[in-house]
Amino acid sequence: MLDAQQIALRFLSTRLQVHPDVVRYLQEQDNPDLIERIIAQVPPDTLVVTSRHIPGLTSRRDGVRFLTDPSFEIVSGAAGTSGSVNGTSDYLHYFRDRYQRLGGMIRSRTSGMPIEGLLRSNRYRQEECTIIGMVAEVKSTANGHRIAELEDPTGAIAVLFRKDKPIFSDAERLVHDEVIGVKGKLSHDGKLFFAEQMFRPDIRIDNTPYKSDSPGKAVLISDIHVGSNTFLEEQWNRFADWLQDEPAHYLLIAGDLVDGVGIYPGQEQELTIRNIHEQYDRLGEMLSDLPSRMRIIISPGNHDVVRGAEPQPVIPKPFSDKFPKNCTLVENPALVNLQGVRVLMYHGRSIDDMIGLIPGASYEKSGQMMEEMLTRRHLAPAYGRKTPIAAGKQDRMIIDPVPEILHTGHVHIRGITMYRGVLGINAGTWQSQTSFQKQMNVHPTPALAVTVDLQTLQPETVSFM
Repeated sequence: MLDAQQIALRFLSTRLQVHPDVVRYLQEQDNPDLIERIIAQVPPDTLVVTSRHIPGLTSRRDGVRFLTDPSFEIVSGAAGTSGSVNGTSDYLHYFRDRYQRLGGMIRSRTSGMPIEGLLRSNRYRQEECTIIGMVAEVKSTANGHRIAELEDPTGAIAVLFRKDKPIFSDAERLVHDEVIGVKGKLSHDGKLFFAEQMFRPDIRIDNTPYKSDSPGKAVLISDIHVGSNTFLEEQWNRFADWLQDEPAHYLLIAGDLVDGVGIYPGQEQELTIRNIHEQYDRLGEMLSDLPSRMRIIISPGNHDVVRGAEPQPVIPKPFSDKFPKNCTLVENPALVNLQGVRVLMYHGRSIDDMIGLIPGASYEKSGQMMEEMLTRRHLAPAYGRKTPIAAGKQDRMIIDPVPEILHTGHVHIRGITMYRGVLGINAGTWQSQTSFQKQMNVHPTPALAVTVDLQTLQPETVSFM
């Protein structure tokens, strides 16, 4: 198997740098001749070798974009689709669906064998092979290595990630219940699998985003928190005035529309509107002041008047009666199609879990958190933690199909990233620093909106402070 450092050094020997995605791809292909073919074919003025320099690798994107309406469609997450949990049998279906779908993405790049077959055969104690499983447990050893228990439908095995191997950086970011593939060898006693290479479902290296054929602009925001004494009404009014002159076609709001009631102890002391119906009525008035030519797409968050378990249903009708007619209510998460550009809206509560599980993660790095979701092709991989999940027969949190834009909120801190053709956007909040955030030393970035040109997918941040 090709070593990442050796790949990088071979390119450096010809005065070329190489993108990490290309290094990963070359490791998966395990073909030294491919490296030489790339070096021989790159143009003389090349500084960094990227995916476009790989022979035979062509850009990929989904073909079918429109079902009925070329201007706007709800691909998934329409009202009434979140369903309910009908008992423990749904959990079996839920995790089986997760394993099959995410495992299938890995199998498209490498073949895997059942864990039971690995344990029954002695040949893989001398030969390399790949297994694909769900991470049941992960811990550090006394010597600083990492051990993960990997499960598939046939069995389970302990996988060792040595700290002196390049794969260790990936192992440090393992989270419970994500699906991975691991290439390596079985120990002589058949009790431990030594990992040499890891595969995640990930976004394909040759993914190419779709861009609209006609002019269009989307404005992305989240976390308005109407009713809170820290809601920035003056700044919101500036935003509303700006929209009157801005040629925007869509406004997307990714959850926490209001501050809610009884969300946390002592909240009533921090509310200017203490009735939940009145909070939504006030929001309806604010939305009615915005241009009626815009389509407003609204999904809920953990402060809204819906169940806490994700996927969350749409805001119920008794609370949305005052919303204007140009509003479309969707679930959390929801995938919407704007002129062919797919936007995956997810409030982002699982970021709390990932910050506690991934070394170096923080609320200030919301862009990195979106990349972690995309790498795993899952919005909330760690089950049973702070993010409640309503386990249905299908795992609605899987990122499939690949969107052009991932739109999140929750952390109140702006973050923008571009990962393998997917634009990740967290626009921040419309709430100044709360007392809880002061205690946690969290500094929000309020009163921001991010606009995206649907023909170029270029984001622009506009401040209303």
